[in-house]
Amino acid sequence: MATLTFEQARQCVLAKAAVVPIPFTVPTAGLREAAGRVLAEPILADRDYPPVSRSVRDGFAVRAADVPARLYVIGEVRAGEAFQGELQPGQAVEIMTGAPLPRGADSVVMVEHTQLEGDLVHVPRSLQLHENVSLKGSQGLKDEVLLEPGHLLGFTEIALLATVGYQRVSVYRKPRVAILATGDEVVEVNQTPLDFQVRNSNVEALAVQVARAGGDPEVLAIAPDLYAATRELIEHGLRFDMLLLSGGVSAGKYDLVETVLADLGAEFFFDRVLIMPGQPLVFGRVREKFFFGLPGNPASTMVTFELFARAVVERLAGQRVSMLPMLSSKLSCDFQQKTGLTPDGSEVTPFPWQGSGDVPALARANAFLVTDPGREMWVAGDYIRVLRK
Repeated sequence: MATLTFEQARQCVLAKAAVVPIPFTVPTAGLREAAGRVLAEPILADRDYPPVSRSVRDGFAVRAADVPARLYVIGEVRAGEAFQGELQPGQAVEIMTGAPLPRGADSVVMVEHTQLEGDLVHVPRSLQLHENVSLKGSQGLKDEVLLEPGHLLGFTEIALLATVGYQRVSVYRKPRVAILATGDEVVEVNQTPLDFQVRNSNVEALAVQVARAGGDPEVLAIAPDLYAATRELIEHGLRFDMLLLSGGVSAGKYDLVETVLADLGAEFFFDRVLIMPGQPLVFGRVREKFFFGLPGNPASTMVTFELFARAVVERLAGQRVSMLPMLSSKLSCDFQQKTGLTPDGSEVTPFPWQGSGDVPALARANAFLVTDPGREMWVAGDYIRVLRK
């Protein structure tokens, strides 16, 4: 198979994931249970939002055509009540943030831009029509679709559901994702490793990443570097909706993953991507199940999941679109090597690490540097792409 660039591999994954059938829907008992699931029904506004025009600032409700001027203050209105009466030319009503706009008023001047002189308020500046006002229906009209199916329900989406009166909502079933680590050097977390062994940290990280993507992770037993045992565990993993493997995908004598998958009739879409870390990356399908053979070094495993495998988990969970949230940030110092990155305000500060197995550095960082192919050097002040953890 040809080695793919990052962009080619990403597009391949998105194209294959696009044809995944939408999963079954599951009613949920309440909004908190729905959090972290993918919405399976359209969310409609039960009334106009806001239901009345309201102020977005503390100040004075006025007619824009009346100012600048000194206006008579005829009362006040706060959030949770309505002003009884109608504003006439030359008048103002003191108003609090969130309060309904009095009849006759069309704008609000911020209190910081006024001077109160007894019953008069001095407004020394002009106003745009509807300035500092959220107009009735400007956020959404009654029966308008405010949220389409396919959204992962986070805290903002749950707030919207509560706002429009949904107590229960239909969501998609979480895909069950099997996670299988391979290699004689890998031991369980509760074991004391020998000098040539490592604890099974990759599956714990992948379980968290799968859950964040909307999946239900299931960690399998470690596969030793034996064909029969590896095949048995892979076949067990194919009972799930998707299979993630960690390790065993390089060109070593005991890297058995691709051999086993080929013997099971797998279709391979690619097995190498021009990225660092993470070049030996396998993506394919067998028995109608997608699989990823992720590299065994922790940084490679984490990064390749986020760049590629996450999109398939999201699609299996019902999400319509998979986004890769890369930002552009300014370097605070010169940079000439692959590193973990720690954003510092609007800047990122590289710090040295010891390669793909440096888990302590990965844990201390909260982002990854995304470099450009063919460029070796950046200097302080240059902008560079960053992938948040």
